[in-house]
Amino acid sequence: MVKRKNLQGKRVFITGGTGYVGRRLVALLVERGYNVRALVRGGSEHKLPEGCEPVQGNALEPDSYTKHVHSADAMVHLVGVSHPHPFKAGQFRAVDLVSTEIAVSAALKAKVPHFVYVSVAQPAPIMKDYVQVRAECEALLRGSGLNATILRPWYVLGPGHRWPYAFVPFYWLFEKLPASRTAAQRLGFVTLEQLCLTLLRAIDHPASGIRILSVPEIRIISAGRFPRSEKTAA
Repeated sequence: MVKRKNLQGKRVFITGGTGYVGRRLVALLVERGYNVRALVRGGSEHKLPEGCEPVQGNALEPDSYTKHVHSADAMVHLVGVSHPHPFKAGQFRAVDLVSTEIAVSAALKAKVPHFVYVSVAQPAPIMKDYVQVRAECEALLRGSGLNATILRPWYVLGPGHRWPYAFVPFYWLFEKLPASRTAAQRLGFVTLEQLCLTLLRAIDHPASGIRILSVPEIRIISAGRFPRSEKTAA
């Protein structure tokens, strides 16, 4: 359980706040005392948890929401193609990449102190188009000069996303074998709760430079042990 503390005045702007991860994260932030704004399409305001201020705009249109980001202490970018699949390669470029370009531009114009981005575990043997686009989004952040935390989950277990639980015993075995340990840990599962708690704690502890949180770090941080040393991207 995350302990409350006085965060009055702390502002977070979220893109993708009505999505699978976004709704859970918004609820946690509001509960914790953050002032939260979330980008939504017109008519989708009802999908946001109570206490969150909706901002109408389009994540794929430059400057459609930039003016609403100006006072944010952190910006969290969660927009992306739902249920990624290899046949959606074109959508990854049209949605994931373009929305990140626009979000980074908005954060730069607003001089946001901390940008938080959910990427994907890499390298990976499958979903190469998806991984490539997310790697390009990370490169945008590195080149922007923004302070940023980049999370790299592989598959997020939760409501409607439970079928991979059948593979958990195999992951446990692969993580024990020296030859497969590193890959199994990098491509391991995390739960929706673990991901959102890590996002929350990353916002509580802003990065200086670029901070990468892979699956092992997500598991550690969600358990309440934020590492003193930060893994920084080259």
